[in-house]
Amino acid sequence: MVERSSSSSSASLGIFHCRNTLFCWFTITSFLFLLSWFFVLPSTARYRLLLSPSSHILSNNVGFLNQTRNVAGRDCGGGGGGGVEKKRVLKVFMYDLPPEFHFGILDWKPEGSSVWPDIRKNVPVYPGGLNLQHSIEYWLTLDLLFSEYSGVTSSRFALRVKNSSEADVIFVPFFSSLSFNRFSRLRKQERSSHDKFTQDKLVKYLEGQDEWKRSGGVDHIIIAHHPNSLLYARNQLWPAMFILSDFGRYPPSIANVQKDVIAPYRHVIKSFDNDTSTFDSRPILLYFQGAIYRKDGGVIRQELFYLLKDEKDVHFTFGSIQHGGVNNATQGMHSSKFCLNIAGDTPSSNRLFDAIASHCVPVIISDEIELPFEDVLDYSEFCILVRNSDAVKEKYLINLIRGITKEQWTRMWTKLQEVEKYFEYRYPSRDDDAVQMIWQTIAHKVPAIKLKLHRSRRYSRRTNISIDTTPPHFMVPNNFW
Repeated sequence: MVERSSSSSSASLGIFHCRNTLFCWFTITSFLFLLSWFFVLPSTARYRLLLSPSSHILSNNVGFLNQTRNVAGRDCGGGGGGGVEKKRVLKVFMYDLPPEFHFGILDWKPEGSSVWPDIRKNVPVYPGGLNLQHSIEYWLTLDLLFSEYSGVTSSRFALRVKNSSEADVIFVPFFSSLSFNRFSRLRKQERSSHDKFTQDKLVKYLEGQDEWKRSGGVDHIIIAHHPNSLLYARNQLWPAMFILSDFGRYPPSIANVQKDVIAPYRHVIKSFDNDTSTFDSRPILLYFQGAIYRKDGGVIRQELFYLLKDEKDVHFTFGSIQHGGVNNATQGMHSSKFCLNIAGDTPSSNRLFDAIASHCVPVIISDEIELPFEDVLDYSEFCILVRNSDAVKEKYLINLIRGITKEQWTRMWTKLQEVEKYFEYRYPSRDDDAVQMIWQTIAHKVPAIKLKLHRSRRYSRRTNISIDTTPPHFMVPNNFW
């Protein structure tokens, strides 16, 4: 009995001890829970998490957006009032080429040792007429020179740097289009043109530069906007990124959409400022004025002429820049609902950008055309695009145009006024103008350039070859000349 009582008593003590331990653990846990709740509750009350979960998300998002705006503002050198997306400025190293390659072609004479004009005092004037449509080289060079004085602003995408090792890309300031326009014709007793001589000299200069030797030219930017510009040097400078009007006179091994940039022409006719026109106030339905009989891809102009010349409200005639041609085209496009942009000797023409400046809805008939900034702009919102094979069908095109309602046209007309800024070349450049859009397009290609360079240097310690610069097989297209 004693033993039984003793064992029973021990069991009772064990149970009590066990319960005591559980109670202690429960007490401690409860205390910690209440303590944590005391500290958490004020912070959660700040966002009213218990009553309104959505307001917590909104508060955090507002804070994030404000923070991102500040970062973007600091990055652009502004006060943080810019867009939400952080913009990285493109750093550009520009060669100090002798004036004979750039402003010297404009008959500018250097003062002292500087190869550049002091644009704070005087900006050399670019020649007018049809020269202007391929003047892209002029605007980009001016913009880089101006960046040295303006610094980084919220609208600037490119900044000139003096150290090439800091640069994203290397800019070659050769006015190739102007050189072609002025110096491509043979003079008396000349075996080759001055334009060819200048191109040969440029190739020799570039191949002697450390920047070209390091990259094989892959990170270089060369402008050849006129279809016949850089005619002799393109086969040697092809690793560089070309800025072109189209690829019509280039084999894909020399120029292609992956490597190069398509830039808009500078429109020749005047912009339609303060345009208050309506569908009914533009009496001409469809407008075209230009060369009708063209070779190769431009044969379609002749076919369309015979299909449309007798249609009511259609203006389809031969025209040129001479004898008041620009003024006539300005008046005609400003008075037309739709303007034809048909392939000529090359897939593109300045006519598209004249139409945009006129708020005349472009009708693009050119299967091989490449459109500038198409990664940003949806051309179907303000243009009518028609396949060549459809356009030459009897009544197809005119029925398509007549079937577009007043409301549809008005939407496209309104959109044209929204997007026309992207095609304007200005100095100084402004937000979202053609100059800034071209720099932005180049910036988008920088990662691909870096990737190519980095891959080429994998075994650079074992070999001295950085990049294969042997030109691919070069086939001259039939319409090259």
